[in-house]
Amino acid sequence: MRPRDVRVCVLRIEGTNCEQEAYQAFADLGAQPEIVHLKQLTGAAPERMRRNLEDYHALMFPGGFSAGDYVRAGAVLAARVKSALSKNLVPFIESGKPVLGVCNGFQALVELGMLPGFGGPMAAAPEAALGTNDSGRFECRPTFLKNENKGKCAFTATIPHGGVIMCPSAHAEGKFILPIEQERELLKRLEDSDQIVFRYVNPEGKRAGHPWNPNGSLDDIAGICSAQGNVMGMMPHPERVFTRYTHPDWTRNFVGPRGDGMAIFESILEYVAHRF
Repeated sequence: MRPRDVRVCVLRIEGTNCEQEAYQAFADLGAQPEIVHLKQLTGAAPERMRRNLEDYHALMFPGGFSAGDYVRAGAVLAARVKSALSKNLVPFIESGKPVLGVCNGFQALVELGMLPGFGGPMAAAPEAALGTNDSGRFECRPTFLKNENKGKCAFTATIPHGGVIMCPSAHAEGKFILPIEQERELLKRLEDSDQIVFRYVNPEGKRAGHPWNPNGSLDDIAGICSAQGNVMGMMPHPERVFTRYTHPDWTRNFVGPRGDGMAIFESILEYVAHRF
């Protein structure tokens, strides 16, 4: 399959606000993205507007504040997806098709039980959480991410192991946490199964505290993937730095039009093109 044949479903409901940037990132790489409302996938839309998840090669949960983030960030979106779409979403994941969740999308994937994925493609209950930032406030800042994955993750194929990219963070609930009574055991499990994808670092690529880690996330974790490697969630926004022109320092350190976030989207298309 060629990248231009890859069909991408960019999911939206009321409150999502990064779907257009995600759509544009895939479109600029020549893929065939479509912004699809959840109701179009569940059948709660006019027949001419209905869509089938099986017709897509990749699925993205974008950022924003889905359903106003009532209850918890991403919880309402997750509940709606689980109740109406799980029978389609589970086989989608099991087939190896990639699912990416960014910021609010990551929160939704955790609420769905799709990440960390210890209990299969969709656990009955959340196995982790993305809690309130240690600062107690919304953090919007450039963050540096080190690729810690050793090759399992489908979303980092074009980023060297140990490579550092810059992606902006914009969230109030991004602190990755595990059940305290199992924290050490589950963290080791993530490490041993190569599920830790990104860690927050400083510009030199070293682990550091706030503000480089904007939320106090456990072990500086900024992104994880499933055991199979085809589901990934990350808090920072790669779609916001698809081109260099949206980097905060582009006028001082312009090195060409390619932005750091482009590699994530290239990796998705490369993965799909070689697998399907």
